[in-house]
Amino acid sequence: MKKVVIFFIIGVFCCANVFAQGYTEKIFKKNSVNIFGFRNTLGHSFNVLDYKLNIDVYNNFFSPYPKSYTANVIIKFSVDTALNNINLNAVYTSLVIDSVRLYPANTALVFNHSSSTDLVNITLNRVYNPGEVVQVRIYYRHNNVTDYAFYASSGYVFTDFPPQGARKFMPCWDEPYDKATFDLTAKVPLSARLGSNGRLNDSTVTGDTIYYHWISRDPVATYLMVMTGRVTYTLEDVYWHKISNPVDSIPIRFYYNSGQSIAPVKNVILDMTTFYSQKFGEYPFEKGGFAYVPSSAGFPWAGMENQTLITMYAWQEQLAAHEYSHMWFGDLITCGTWPDVWLNEGFATWVEALWLEHKTGYASYKSRIVNYANQYFSGNPGWALNNPPMNDLYNYAMVYCKGACVLHMLRYVLGDTVFFNCMKSYATDTLYKYKSAVTDDFTVKISSVAGQNLTWFMDEWVKQPNHPVYQNTYSIIYISPGNYQLKFIAKQTQTNSSFHKMPIVLKVSFTSGNDSLLNIMNDANNQEFNFYFNRQPTTLLFDPNNDIVIKSATTSIGIKEITNEIPTEYKLFQNFPNPFNPSTKIKFSIPQHTPYPLSRGENVSLKIYDITGKEIATLVNEALQPGMYEVTFDGTNLPSGIYFYRFSAGDFSDVKKLILLK
Repeated sequence: MKKVVIFFIIGVFCCANVFAQGYTEKIFKKNSVNIFGFRNTLGHSFNVLDYKLNIDVYNNFFSPYPKSYTANVIIKFSVDTALNNINLNAVYTSLVIDSVRLYPANTALVFNHSSSTDLVNITLNRVYNPGEVVQVRIYYRHNNVTDYAFYASSGYVFTDFPPQGARKFMPCWDEPYDKATFDLTAKVPLSARLGSNGRLNDSTVTGDTIYYHWISRDPVATYLMVMTGRVTYTLEDVYWHKISNPVDSIPIRFYYNSGQSIAPVKNVILDMTTFYSQKFGEYPFEKGGFAYVPSSAGFPWAGMENQTLITMYAWQEQLAAHEYSHMWFGDLITCGTWPDVWLNEGFATWVEALWLEHKTGYASYKSRIVNYANQYFSGNPGWALNNPPMNDLYNYAMVYCKGACVLHMLRYVLGDTVFFNCMKSYATDTLYKYKSAVTDDFTVKISSVAGQNLTWFMDEWVKQPNHPVYQNTYSIIYISPGNYQLKFIAKQTQTNSSFHKMPIVLKVSFTSGNDSLLNIMNDANNQEFNFYFNRQPTTLLFDPNNDIVIKSATTSIGIKEITNEIPTEYKLFQNFPNPFNPSTKIKFSIPQHTPYPLSRGENVSLKIYDITGKEIATLVNEALQPGMYEVTFDGTNLPSGIYFYRFSAGDFSDVKKLILLK
């Protein structure tokens, strides 16, 4: 025991509190590449500012639905480190680079497209210095291949990029930290409707062709860029009026098939936008939107949170609650590295539960959180939340469910007022808005808002694997008439994770009723807490509301005083039951001496031995006051057989036999 904390409690507990009170969206894709690396650690030499894409997908809407198209993209970037060449991601099997030119000078540039690295190296016309802005124009073609990024099927033409599919669609710097504005002009049949990021700047009809021109005002991570279209889409808009300026409104667009009911999402989206805006800051983009794409067309997920145009396979409220929350957590603030993707998915999964709380109350929220915890327990892969293996990036049990539970436990640690201040302050911080963040950024922000260093919390729940395993014990000891001691020992036994510091709640029941809640901070293993009451405790419950949802826990009574009568003699009773499996209870008595120094107590020992005389357990080894006591002995890890227990107190000693029969 590293530390002893003593609390004095008179009557009802009066000590000051020390703290305040699925949806499977994605799985990992095929043919993934290296997903790790952050700009600051890579020392990236340029920053992309804008992609201006002109693409012809007219023929992709018609049978036999080819996946080939032609396009050109103008890439504007600022120079961070003096350079005369740049690398861009471009998957060799998907894209053919025809030419690269300086823009707007139209000077041809030398390039090399590597099949081994999937990089296009472009030699610029001179050395550019930090701060200069450069534009290159790349003419390219997409091969008629299935690459799980560009899809054409049954009249649907759409993209889906997480985690690194944009490099199969166009040459780009395909990392989540390097956001850029996106300007898309797409040539499609007149019968098709096509949506993308941002606002529809214009649409131009020429004969049987329409050119949709979409411009995103706000920077977009490459994996969140989108193009979704279909012949005969039905389009419907609703308008959300801003909290900050009710006369201004934001369109929320619904692309769906005739005959579908969008009511489950349409009927809640305005309330959802208001609720999320109140909790996390006003809706941050110039439009919102949802587009239906069925799994039969190749869409591999339930939903994908493309910035301002979400793709969904069904019109379901809870799916929308998850995906729409990504507009704040994932799109507005994007994970800076893929190992930090829990900042996207764990947050959105937690918001699903929060939406249920908003709709039907806290019990619904808590039920969903407990479900997440159960999903984690059944599928825990055993790695840290911010360190997923490359091929398990979207692990539902870990990234989604444990991530959501971590936020719930942070809410429990901080209390609602501070917690929601942290979440809103993070989502509205200009250091991260329209940019990216990593786990340490989130930790710094919430620590600042909460006024305490929360590194300990993030380290144990996010940067360490697994979870705490509690094997707690408590004792109820009679001291004198109207005076009782409750001893609680918080013990963690996990070997596959570090000790988890946490505030904990203990619920104590009494013979007189009127339970008490004790709030304590458990910051050391085998930590002992002592409480004193003027009424008789009967039981103790650890974490009675299951707020530490990611844990395994048992709490057993160690020594229990069972009567107010002062015994007149030492006595060791026969255990019951006997034979037993796996546990049995042993009672003993300590008499009152005259005179008797209550502050000292009687040195008592109760030990278990096997038939050879080898000591195998110490149940009691401490000073106890006069009274009748009961101790539980657990033989779960012992083989069947005959054992003995010896009780010693002062000059008294007694031995009895007990039988474990499995």
